[in-house]
Amino acid sequence: MADVEAALDAAGLTNPHVRDYVKYYAELTGAERVEVVTAADDDRLIAEALEAGELEPAGEGRYYSRSYHKDTARSEERTIVATNDEKDKGVYNNWRPASEMKPLLEDRMRGASKGKTMYVVPYLMSPPGNELAPWAAGVELTDTRTVVLHMIRMARVGVEHINELEDQNSFVRAVHVTGDLENLGQGTPEDQRYFVTIGDERTILHFGSSYGGNALLGKIAHGLRQGAYDGWASKKFLAEQYMLIGIHDKETGKDYHVCGGFPSASGKTNLAMMLAPDALGDRYHVSFYGDDIAWLWVDEKTGRLMGMNPEYGVFGVAKDTNETTNPTALKSVDPGTKTIFTNVAYNPKTQEVWWEGRTPEPPADVDGWLDWKGNPIAERSEAEKNDPWAHPNSRFTTTLDNVPNIAQDYDAAAGVPIDAIIFGGRTRDREPLVRAIHDLAEGVYDGLTLGAEATFAAEGVEGQLRYDPMSNRPFMAYGEGDYAQHYLDVVGAAKEQPIFAHVNWFQRDPEDGHFLWPGYRENLRPLLWLLQLKNGEVKGNRTPVGILPTEEELNLDGLDLPAEDLQRILSIDKERWQQEMGFREEHLKGFERMPEAIWEAHRRVAAELDQYEG
Repeated sequence: MADVEAALDAAGLTNPHVRDYVKYYAELTGAERVEVVTAADDDRLIAEALEAGELEPAGEGRYYSRSYHKDTARSEERTIVATNDEKDKGVYNNWRPASEMKPLLEDRMRGASKGKTMYVVPYLMSPPGNELAPWAAGVELTDTRTVVLHMIRMARVGVEHINELEDQNSFVRAVHVTGDLENLGQGTPEDQRYFVTIGDERTILHFGSSYGGNALLGKIAHGLRQGAYDGWASKKFLAEQYMLIGIHDKETGKDYHVCGGFPSASGKTNLAMMLAPDALGDRYHVSFYGDDIAWLWVDEKTGRLMGMNPEYGVFGVAKDTNETTNPTALKSVDPGTKTIFTNVAYNPKTQEVWWEGRTPEPPADVDGWLDWKGNPIAERSEAEKNDPWAHPNSRFTTTLDNVPNIAQDYDAAAGVPIDAIIFGGRTRDREPLVRAIHDLAEGVYDGLTLGAEATFAAEGVEGQLRYDPMSNRPFMAYGEGDYAQHYLDVVGAAKEQPIFAHVNWFQRDPEDGHFLWPGYRENLRPLLWLLQLKNGEVKGNRTPVGILPTEEELNLDGLDLPAEDLQRILSIDKERWQQEMGFREEHLKGFERMPEAIWEAHRRVAAELDQYEG
């Protein structure tokens, strides 16, 4: 058994509640030794991981890791929010009683770390000194060294974050035990994996994975699920799966901040990391705060809605990341950044990495190249030759400091004032380029009915979206109706209201299928119009589903768009929208305790659509 007291003493970990917690789980899991980690241990841990074969060098100051082939993504069906009150049950949170799940998880963890090191990772999911820092401190216990290395990149790691807590017992207890990955029955009826957040006990218990959000417990489990529950319980804040950017107008000197939610494959990371288009670069600078999570609250002194990214790094999807789609991301994983690549293709001879979309074609010389499972590309059979080299969910992990246009104040305690909240789903019709919403209830209603084309063909309902409220569907911590009310309450308390909007970069021509909008860096243009609308500088074209830009108002300098494409993305299809309203009503009926203000917004939009002449 590990000498826990000696390890904690040597690390200077003085918080008595943390010490008790570590001792309890060290004994339960049977860990052979205990090691407390800070960010200063990164180089040593990398060297140890390289020696152990857990990492391989991917050029100067970059590293490659490969997960077990059945352990490559989040598993929503095995992810559970547990509490001690059944009223917390929602449609999406897979609610179970804490009294059932905690013993079940501890039973799986019992003795499962025998012969292993238990790493103690004290972390903070906020800028130090931030108003929400009391809810941001946690201690992850993990039996996997690569998980520690990812956590050092994704969170602020050090004993000071828990030793100096005003309430020494106010930290999230986050326990990760990998388990025997080859014998867990992943995806079968005998699946042993469970990823549980016990919201009202501020405890996270994950068993059966060493990958991504299943193992980096500060990220999704704390940053989204636990954060959302804490925000609701405290009535203080929102924890959202939102990107956050800054836009600086060099001509006026003004700064604006935009956050927003996008379902998977709807362009969130590319938007978060975008640069201004060349034609507008002399006037506007876009800065990066975060691509995945934002916590929002109202500053009681100023009355402004504020936001911050609780994370310290980027856990980005590698697929289709290239010089056109996201040059910022490529720069953030340059040599010397200490980036960790996971489940991409790797060449141990040359220490190169590659993924689908990195270049138009894979490397022509396949000598030495291994696919994401570690199999030589050169030895593939005829049947395997078109299989992906990299896993579709392959990743890169890098710190915010490596992002070339990182905002100078990204780690400032105060956070930043939020001017606009945007939602964006991937839809080929119905959704125009941008539609703005001034009314709070209509804005929240629009977020609750956010969706993207994904599975409608499989479900046999032409044109129906897979709804993903606020892009938070996999991360809901409590009932959706209560969530809607809490959102109205938090944002409604701001003296200066943000403007809401829905954006869509993916509208297609119904005849030949080409994209009507070029996307990527050009996406700054509709955001600039949105901020002008908020400032009263433009009026737009009012429709029942929001205000759209006129052709004259949208800054198209340096952009040559066919007139018919522009006309299509700046108008709405009344019949298609009326069909959508029926789908939305069915969607919202599935949630208990939906606030009347949301239903009023729905009826108002539906009635205006019926009267709309276009």
